[in-house]
Amino acid sequence: MAEKTSQQVYPLAPANGAPRSDEEALTEKEAKRKKRVKLALYIGAFAVFQVIVILVFVMVVMRVHRPKFRVGELRIQSLNTGSQNSTSFDMSFVAPIRVKNANFGPYKYDATTVVFTYGGVQVGQAAVPKSKANFKSTKKIDLTVTVSSSNLTSVAAASSALESELRSGNLTLRSQATMTGKVELMLIFKKKKSTFMDCTMVINASTQAVQSLACK
Repeated sequence: MAEKTSQQVYPLAPANGAPRSDEEALTEKEAKRKKRVKLALYIGAFAVFQVIVILVFVMVVMRVHRPKFRVGELRIQSLNTGSQNSTSFDMSFVAPIRVKNANFGPYKYDATTVVFTYGGVQVGQAAVPKSKANFKSTKKIDLTVTVSSSNLTSVAAASSALESELRSGNLTLRSQATMTGKVELMLIFKKKKSTFMDCTMVINASTQAVQSLACK
């Protein structure tokens, strides 16, 4: 009787090598989950950053501020206050006009007239030509102005106030003007903006110098 050869059957090995335990499978799933969470956090952080950038751009760059329109300290060239019997004044000076633009775009303004008054009566004026103040800068214009009290003779109150003031050695003038224009942002957006000048200056008649200057 032929001898039967016993054969032992071995289980097939996994195609990818050693078999993975349940613990390894769970670890891999956890790693994938953490990776997805981290990616979501990155996307969320980037979205928040984008929103902050847009808000800063809108609130800072695109916000339109009112330009400032002022007169600086006058440089007096001549001042004649008349005699004791004739209370009057004639004065010429250089008025340094300043247009300060704090916007991120140029301010293009129209021609403007600055009026100088004494006691509410006009005594002189100066013309500011049409131009522009570049972004984040100050436009400087020096104007030569002549003022005279000749218009005060018909206003008794103003003449009386002038007589009293000149006795004290002072002369108070007021400069007023309204400037219109447009602020241009990113060469596309234009916003109309008006600015105002209202300054009061006290001039010392003896020293022919500005004693005080205040602008609203």
